[in-house]
Order: sequence, then C-alpha cells, then structure tokens
Amino acid sequence: MGKRDVDMVVLSDIHLGTYGCHATELLQYLKSIRPKCIVLNGDIIDIWQFTKRYWPTTHMMVVKQLISYIAKDVPVYYIPGNHDEMLRKFKDFQLGSLKITNKLSLKINDSKVWIFHGDVFDVVMQSSKWLARLGAIGYDILILINSVVNFFSEKMGRGKVSISKNVKNSVKSAVKFINSFEDTVCSIGAENNYDYVVCGHIHHPEIKKVVTKNGPITYMNSGDWIENLTALEYHDGAWSLYSYFNDPVAKTIDINKKKQKKETAKSLMASLMMELNVKGGQQVAPDEADSDEEEVSGKLEAA
Repeated sequence: MGKRDVDMVVLSDIHLGTYGCHATELLQYLKSIRPKCIVLNGDIIDIWQFTKRYWPTTHMMVVKQLISYIAKDVPVYYIPGNHDEMLRKFKDFQLGSLKITNKLSLKINDSKVWIFHGDVFDVVMQSSKWLARLGAIGYDILILINSVVNFFSEKMGRGKVSISKNVKNSVKSAVKFINSFEDTVCSIGAENNYDYVVCGHIHHPEIKKVVTKNGPITYMNSGDWIENLTALEYHDGAWSLYSYFNDPVAKTIDINKKKQKKETAKSLMASLMMELNVKGGQQVAPDEADSDEEEVSGKLEAA
C-alpha cells in the first residue's frame, strides 16, 4: 500500500506518557503518510505527568518513528508546550534535521505562517501553574474513566462517548475561554501581518477565517491525540484538518508491538547518534543563536 504524500504535518498535544494518549492510532497515521516536513507543536511528551511506571511499547514506537524522520533528513521542528516546557531551555538546539525553537515563522507560497503552542495566552497557565497542573491530572483521570466507560458502552452496542467533550461543551466558561483564546491569537497575528496562525494547547481542532481590526487572518488549531486524534496538513498549496476517525486507510495498518525490542532512553539516543553520524553535543547554526524564528522561503521542498 502506497503512502500519502504530505508537504507539512503539524502535530500537537500528543501527551506521550499518559493514559489518554492514542499512540497506536498516531503510529497508524504516521505510517500512512510520507511527510516532507514535521512540526511538533508542543505537549508531545507529557513531562508534567511522566512516570517510569507507565511508558507502553507504542509510546516508545512513536518516539522511534519521529527519530526515523530525522535519520532520513526530514526537517523536524519541535516547539515545546507547557507540558514539555523543560525543553524550552534547549531553544536553538539542533541535531541533524531536528531543531528546537519556541515559535516558527514560515513563508509558504507568499503567505506568512506563525506557528506556536499557545500556552502563553492561557491566563491560568501564566498566573497559577499549580492549578493548571492539578487540572491536567484531573483531565487525565477523566480520560481514564472515559476509556472504562467506553469499553462497557461498546460491549453494549452503544458506541463511544466523550465525557470531557460533553463537559467542555456544556460549561459556558470553557466555551468562553476557547473563543477568547482564538480572538487573542488572531488579533496579535493580524497585527504582525501574518496570513495564518497555527496553535495547539486547547485541544480544539479548527480551521476558520477570522476578521480582526487589523484585517482577516486564518486561524488553525491542530487539536490533539487524546480525544480528537487530529493533525493539520499542508499539501499542494492548501491547508486541511486531518481526522483519524475519517481515515479508513490508516485504521487498517497493523502495528506489531511484539517485534519491538525493549530500549532504554540511553540506547535510543545512542542509536540516533549513530544513524546521524554525530559524535558528541549539539549543532547550532551560528547565525540563529539569538533567533526564535525560522524563515523558510518559497514552496516546501522534499527532504
């Protein structure tokens, strides 16, 4: 079965290391495409809730799949979010085709695209991190309860339900927060002459035109791999919102966990260094040491 070509894929809020992460489904998606560029837009590994007691084989397989792109020289940009904010101290770290950056500014077919995680515009995150962490733990517990409910619901022939989605949709303050978040990022993006603004963080996949006082702008959110199982794709000059639930091809891909040998983080890094032929520390382009942005001009080229 041939893989689907995609010029760019934007993934966010995967939350590897948590019970709610749909790593198997993400692997099926990644194995169904041939991306020329990947943007990991925050909360990829959930360092907030990381524990050695829970790191399934499929979670390691996702990491290895992403490393395989780097080994093939596919550009991979990692923009840390609030759950993996520890990586922000490694801004401008570069290893092969992997680069860690706080935000990304792209020029694609004469359009300016601004990509960032979005937690900087979350009032709770900025003023009460302890409350945000508590909320994250509560959310993970809710997702775990939801999976148990869905197990019995499907056994009874009633299909899956999303408790957290129903809660968010029924609570006016949650809807108000999402709308406020979208309005804020669009206003700032338009003020800085961007044509597109791309976020993650709020687990609400979306592509829509927004009119601001500084002009129109296209708002996009890549969603998550906890509930929505979505990504943003750019191909042949157009952006689209990918949904795993609407992809019959990806669902047929077999993920053989038995073939995977157990691998520690140390041995994984060693194999990566060997594949990339890199001996020792980081590689940083000297002209980019003080820059938060990556300018890419023209149409995306194949790696």
